[in-house]
Amino acid sequence: MTQPLALVFYERLLPGSQLVNRLQDLNYRVQVIVNADQLVECAEQAKPMLVLADLKSKQNNVCPALARLKQNPATRHLPVVAFCGENDAEWQEATQMGGVTLLVSEAAILNHLPQFLEQALQVE
Repeated sequence: MTQPLALVFYERLLPGSQLVNRLQDLNYRVQVIVNADQLVECAEQAKPMLVLADLKSKQNNVCPALARLKQNPATRHLPVVAFCGENDAEWQEATQMGGVTLLVSEAAILNHLPQFLEQALQVE
């Protein structure tokens, strides 16, 4: 059986690399994206099962990229798990712009990753 593919965006080494390692421990293949502007194109080509994104970015372009992902007919079905520090401004922006299936704190993502993946991948 083929391992599911997770597309992961992050700029910060921690927690990004930890998340990649944890996903691999859960038998996911992982493709890392370091430029949020390439998110839609990469998702169209790689056809991942889900997208995980760190909302903290020096370019502040993650939330608009996630919104474009959800507006694109070829990628709108993808569940998106986004994370950032608690009470960060990115929380509100992600909520307002949409595109995020599940928004979790940076502190919780690694400890509860299997549960978050299960919740994000539930078919409604």
